[in-house]
Amino acid sequence: MNRGAASTPPWSSPAIWGSALVIGLFQLVGSFGAASNQPDRYDIDALAVVLMVISTVGLVLRGRWPLLAVALTVGVVDLWVALGYAYGPIFLGAIVALVTAVLMGRRRGTWLLAALGYAGFVVAALVDPNHEGSAWWKLLAVAAWLIVVLALSELVRLRRDQIVERRRAAAVEAERERDEQRLELAQDLHDVLAHTLSMINVQAGVALHLLDERPEQVKPALTAIKAGSAEALGELRTALDVLRRGEAAPRSPAPRLAELPALLDIVRAGGLALTYDAPEAPADLAPATEQAAYRIVQEALTNVTRHAHARHATVRVRYDDGVRIEVVDDGVGSDAPAGNGITGMRERAESCGGTFVAGPSRPRGFRVAAHLPKTPA
Repeated sequence: MNRGAASTPPWSSPAIWGSALVIGLFQLVGSFGAASNQPDRYDIDALAVVLMVISTVGLVLRGRWPLLAVALTVGVVDLWVALGYAYGPIFLGAIVALVTAVLMGRRRGTWLLAALGYAGFVVAALVDPNHEGSAWWKLLAVAAWLIVVLALSELVRLRRDQIVERRRAAAVEAERERDEQRLELAQDLHDVLAHTLSMINVQAGVALHLLDERPEQVKPALTAIKAGSAEALGELRTALDVLRRGEAAPRSPAPRLAELPALLDIVRAGGLALTYDAPEAPADLAPATEQAAYRIVQEALTNVTRHAHARHATVRVRYDDGVRIEVVDDGVGSDAPAGNGITGMRERAESCGGTFVAGPSRPRGFRVAAHLPKTPA
C-alpha cells in the first residue's frame, strides 16, 4: 500500500462518494422514466424517494461496511417490489454493493445476505399489490441475475488476487536477485581489493628496500602500485555508485582463465616466485565457471602474499569434466588463517556446484584445491 492510499480511508474516498451520488441520481431519474413506461405500477412518490436515498447511503458506506451496504440496498429492492413500484434502476445499487462486498473479501456474508435478500424478494413478489398472477418467471430471472452477478464478482476477485500475488512474487524475486547481485558485488570487491592492496603493500615494501641499494629497480614496483591502485579505485567507485543508486550491478566482462598469466605477473612483481602449469582452456567452459576459478586463484594468491611468508608458489589448472585448480605454496601453512578469504573461495566453488578443500600441505606450506563443473549446477 502506498503512502497516499494509507492516508485516505477507503470509506472517505472521493471515488466512493462520487460514484454513490452518481448512481443515486441515476436511480432517481431512471425510476421516474421506468414508472412512466409501466402504467400498471405505482408512480414515484415521497416514500420511493426515501428508499432511493437509503440505497444511496448504503453505497456511500460500502467502502467501510460492505455487508451493511448489501443489507441496505437489497432490503430497499425488496421493499420497492413489495410496495408495487416500477422495476428499473433501483436494482443497480444492489448490484454495485454485492460486487463491492465480494471484491473486498466478504464472500461468505455476501452470499448469505444475497440468499436472504432473494427470499425477501420472493415474499415481496407475492405481496406485491400490482403483481399479475403467477410471477415465477420473474423469480427465476432474478435468481439467474443474482447468481451471474455473484459468480462474475468471484471471477474478478480471483483474477485480481492472482495479479496481486504475481506482482508480489515478482517483487520478492526482484529483491532476491538484487540481494544476490549485491552479495556477488561485495565478494568481487573483496577479492579485487584484497588482492590489489596486498600487492601494493608488498611492492611498496620492495620499493622501500631497493630505494637506497638499487634505485633503478624501484620504477617497476611503483608502476605496479600505480596500476593496481587505479584498478582498485575503479572497482570501488563502481561499487559505491551501484550501492548509492540502489540499481542492479552493471555486468562488466567476467574475468577468464586466459587472464591468469597477467594476474601472476602482477604477483611476481611483488617478489613471489610463481610457477604456472596449465593447458589452454577449452571453449565449452561456462563464463560463471571461469570467473569463479579466476577469483579462487586470485584470492589464494592474496592469502599467500599476506599470510604465508612464502618464497615460491605453484598454480596448476587441469581440465577434465570441469576445472581443477590447485595453488600450493612453501610458506607457513599451519599458521594461515581460515578467515573471509577461505570462506569466500569455498562459497564460490559451492555456488557453482563444485567442491573446495584448503589446508596445510606436506612437508610445509598451504594448499588450496577446487573442482568446478563446466556448467554451474
